[in-house]
Amino acid sequence: MAAQVKTRPRQIDFSHVLVIGSWGFAIVIASMLALYMGYLLDEMLHTPPTFMLGLFFLALLLCIGRLYKDAWDRVPKRKVRG
Repeated sequence: MAAQVKTRPRQIDFSHVLVIGSWGFAIVIASMLALYMGYLLDEMLHTPPTFMLGLFFLALLLCIGRLYKDAWDRVPKRKVRG
């Protein structure tokens, strides 16, 4: 008599959730670093907080764009019926 093999229930892969979730950390670090670099530039050039705000929004925009691209790359492609 053959031994029966128990099948395990299908497990969900949470690695994608962790990768996408780590983008939140990257957005915070990049925006704080850009704020600080902009602050240093503004202090060095004696300007209003133009560089600080500009670099902050640039870092924020680039990080969110990369997050969006990374999320869409992980979506499975659909086959077109024809």
